[in-house]
Amino acid sequence: MGYVAAKGGFDAIQAAETLVRRRRIEGRSSWLELDQIVDRLRYSVDRVMGEGGLWDEQLSARAFRQAEGDVIEAAHLIRAHRSTLPRFGYARVVDADEIDVLRRIVPAFREPPGPQLLGRTLDYTGRLLDQTPEDEGRRQAAEAAANRRERVVSTQVSADEPTVDQRVPGRLIDVLRNLDALVDRRRDDDPEPVDISRVAARPGAPRSARLSTMARAETGALVQLWYRNILGPDRNLHEVTLGEVRHGRLPIEVQNPLTGETVPIGSVRVTEVEAIEDLDGVEEDRTRFDVGYGICLGHNERKAIAMANLDVAVDRAAGDGPLEQSVLMTTDGLDASGFLEHLKLPHYVTFRSMMERKTAMREAAGTKRQERLAQGRSDCEVTDVSGDAGAPVEREDVLR
Repeated sequence: MGYVAAKGGFDAIQAAETLVRRRRIEGRSSWLELDQIVDRLRYSVDRVMGEGGLWDEQLSARAFRQAEGDVIEAAHLIRAHRSTLPRFGYARVVDADEIDVLRRIVPAFREPPGPQLLGRTLDYTGRLLDQTPEDEGRRQAAEAAANRRERVVSTQVSADEPTVDQRVPGRLIDVLRNLDALVDRRRDDDPEPVDISRVAARPGAPRSARLSTMARAETGALVQLWYRNILGPDRNLHEVTLGEVRHGRLPIEVQNPLTGETVPIGSVRVTEVEAIEDLDGVEEDRTRFDVGYGICLGHNERKAIAMANLDVAVDRAAGDGPLEQSVLMTTDGLDASGFLEHLKLPHYVTFRSMMERKTAMREAAGTKRQERLAQGRSDCEVTDVSGDAGAPVEREDVLR
């Protein structure tokens, strides 16, 4: 049977691609500009960059538009494009303390070192659909644009921009470390981080591979795995505490090949989370806490929170159980969706093989029954345990 039915389908495939492109280009609304996507759909753009593993807002917006809003498809486009780009060099390793903080909350401590900065968040607003008339929304947007231009001219600091002194606050983890309340997982050596874009991460991988895998994982898959992990076998939700959540700009610096000096070339926005874990295991130090870490591109607090909690959970499991395998092998949205999507492709050979096996089993069962009837045995003398109707098996065979 094979793929005979797929022959001649090239024209149909081209026509399908034309339909997709025509709908995207010939839509009834006005053309969707890249700046609009970056500015108005920033969370989606951040997810595309994070799951695609490439920081470029314009390219991610272009992929998001081409994918018609499908985040996983857009991330797939970004990864495919990134694989064609040459690698000119490596940025200098930066400390996370160099983040220029835009938002910072410390749920575990009322008076942490440095201020709490709510920044942009939906955490404290009701989930009510905004039904402002479109004309009024356009008027408000125009006024906001005019006010923004005035602020730029007057160099006035925006209300949602923290001051210079607030942008690099101290860390709660340092307070706990000074109190000797933390298990110290820091290493004396500085191993080279695993580049998962070149080497596939497998169970038993170092921590850098796990963190890189989760940073590039599909957000929903990571959240689901985290939720399943904290929902214990007793079906009770085990307590989880966040030490600190940050969103800000992390500088990118490279070494000048001529002078050897470090030169800043820009920044990327990242979300960083430190999760506090209460150690209560039999062989664990119950006088201390452990801390999990998560950091990802863009503003994606769900992913970073799940990532930080899974980081410490995998470490506590110490290789026992399937959690590390799930983190490394099942959270990549491109892998999962790619396997799922391929099921829509022709599978004629596979299904024909399955049909032939069923037919052969049915024929074999019928032949065996005819032989038994020819020997003068009735159906009441046998017991059917084969799962196939009309395939009797003698009781002594069942016992044996």
